[in-house]
Amino acid sequence: MRKTQASAAGLAGPAGGSRPAPARARPPLKLRLRRAVSRFGGPVFAGVVIALLYGPIIVLAAFSFNNSIVFSLPWAGFTTKWYSVAFGDANLRAALINSIWVAAIVAPVSVVLGTLSAFPITRFHFKLRGAAAMLVAAPLVIPWLVIAVSGQLYFHFLGVDLSQVTVLLMQIVVTFPLVTVLVAARLARFDRTQEEAAVDLGASQLQVLRYVLLPHLMPALAAGFILAFSWSFNNFEISYFVSGFNQLFPVWVYSTLRHATNLPEVNAIATLVSGAEVALVYLAWLFFTWRSGARTAREKADALLEAVR
Repeated sequence: MRKTQASAAGLAGPAGGSRPAPARARPPLKLRLRRAVSRFGGPVFAGVVIALLYGPIIVLAAFSFNNSIVFSLPWAGFTTKWYSVAFGDANLRAALINSIWVAAIVAPVSVVLGTLSAFPITRFHFKLRGAAAMLVAAPLVIPWLVIAVSGQLYFHFLGVDLSQVTVLLMQIVVTFPLVTVLVAARLARFDRTQEEAAVDLGASQLQVLRYVLLPHLMPALAAGFILAFSWSFNNFEISYFVSGFNQLFPVWVYSTLRHATNLPEVNAIATLVSGAEVALVYLAWLFFTWRSGARTAREKADALLEAVR
């Protein structure tokens, strides 16, 4: 009798005679892994990508302030003298001026040629359309080293002396296909009924180009200009093989890195160049974000005025 009462009391539990709730079963391992990946996978992936992209630049910038020519820890002390040394180097100043001058010509020419080549590839239908697109895109897949050596042999065969003009020609050859790809992708997503509507309303072809097509292509043109400028400025293979005695910035960096004592100077100027390029991209992004927001606000205001009328 006592055993029966004890067992009944044990089943009833200490709190008012109700049984304790059964323990919740753990979800399967596969489901727990999926939840963990969906929760932490995105931030971890973003962190790895950012570390791979910007980690070397951050390390390079950090050692540009190290008061030592040795690229290792611990630091010998904080200093900014390497920036003064870099700006005091006449060869570096000449190389920067040459590279900026070349890139300032290559970028707009590449934008014009890339846009002109993107229109027939995306708008016109002809027999050799695929072959033409393949030829335009070939410099994007052929190694630049092969193109540079071929260009050097070609100019030597023609008896043309290597100079900044030859650098301009070869860099345009390898750069304008990038703009073609960007503009062609933008054109492929464009609704051509907007052009037809503008023509039906009496717009000329020039007005259609100015007020309909160009606003739609402007982000691609800006991206093409920035990338073309950056590619031209940083192109080592073309600059090394077809520049002749005109030293450009990538060639100066290569020749300077052959001497360990000049490494901090390269770190300093590379930090400034990288910062300028990142700032250029960021300013372009801010401009187009502001422009898109202003256009959206203007469209909302026009819609409100139409509703009031």
